[in-house]
Amino acid sequence: MKDLNAIHLNGLRAVEAAGRLGSLAAAADELGVTPGAVSQQIAKTEAQLGRALFERLPRGLVPTEAGRLLLVRLSSAFEELAEAVAEARRRDESVLTVSVAPVFAARWLVYRLNRFADRHPEIRLRIDATTKLVNLDTSDVDIAIRVGAGHWPGVRAELLLEQEVFPVCSPALAAGLRQPADILTLPAVIDEHAMFSWEVWLKTVGLSGAEMTVRHTFNDASLALDAAIAGQGVMIAWQTLAGYAVMKGSLVAPFGIRARTGFGHYFVTSASRRESKAALAFKRWVREEVEEGMRQLAAVTPPTAASPLSP
Repeated sequence: MKDLNAIHLNGLRAVEAAGRLGSLAAAADELGVTPGAVSQQIAKTEAQLGRALFERLPRGLVPTEAGRLLLVRLSSAFEELAEAVAEARRRDESVLTVSVAPVFAARWLVYRLNRFADRHPEIRLRIDATTKLVNLDTSDVDIAIRVGAGHWPGVRAELLLEQEVFPVCSPALAAGLRQPADILTLPAVIDEHAMFSWEVWLKTVGLSGAEMTVRHTFNDASLALDAAIAGQGVMIAWQTLAGYAVMKGSLVAPFGIRARTGFGHYFVTSASRRESKAALAFKRWVREEVEEGMRQLAAVTPPTAASPLSP
C-alpha cells in the first residue's frame, strides 16, 4: 500500500477513464472536469511513475505497453471500488431508486405515485429521470424501466408491456375522421427521436407507403404530445405516453387500430445483485397499474372491425 502514497488517486482515475474511453474529452465528461484537467492529471501520474502510459496520436490516446498492463489492473480495481461504494449507499432498503425515461415519468408514473405511497408507506421512491442506461451493478439505481427490444448486455430484462402505437389528436380534429385514410388529411406532429415511424401504423391499415404532411417536429415526445393536445396535428403515440390524455378526453384515438412496433417496456435490473423487497413490491405495483391502465384504455378505444387486435 505504501507505493500508493506516491500516486494521486485522481491521476489514476484520469488514466483509467482515458484508457477505457479512448479520449480526453470522453474521460472529462465522465469525470466532470475539463479535458485539460484530465491531461494534466495523466501527465502528473506519468511523471510520478517515471514512464509514459499513452501515446498522443491524432486519432486519440493509445496506451503504451506499460499503460496497457496498468489499465487492466486499474479497471478491475476501480470496478471493485465502485461496487463497494454502491453497496454502502444501498444501506437503507426503504429508499428505492428507480431510473425511468423523463417522458415515462411525466406522462405515466407521476399520475400514479400517490397510489404506490398509499400501499407502501414504508418505501420512499427516488426517481432518476434519464434515458441513459446506467451500470446497475455499480450505481445506486435499484431498477430501471426502459423501452427497447430487451437485449441489453449484462442485465436482467423482464417484459412489462409490448409497445403498440396508434394515432392521437384533439377531439376537434378527430370529428372529421371516418376511415383510416382520412388521417392523411391531417397535419402530423413528429417526435424525431421515436424508435418507429408512421409507416408502422399505416402499413397495418393498408396504407403502406403513404406520407403524412408534417407540421411540427419536436426532439421530445412529451412536447409532441402537448402539441397534439393543443390541436396542432395528429401524433403517432404509444400506450403509456398517450393513455392518460385519452382517458381524460383531451385526446382521441380514432379507429381503435393499434400496431405493434416490435419493442416493449421492460424492467431492467442487475443480473448479479439481489433484488430488494422494495424493488419487488414496486415491480408488482407497476404491473398491476399497467394492466389496469390498459383495461381502461381499451374501454375508451375499442378495436374496430378492421383492427388486427379484433378477435
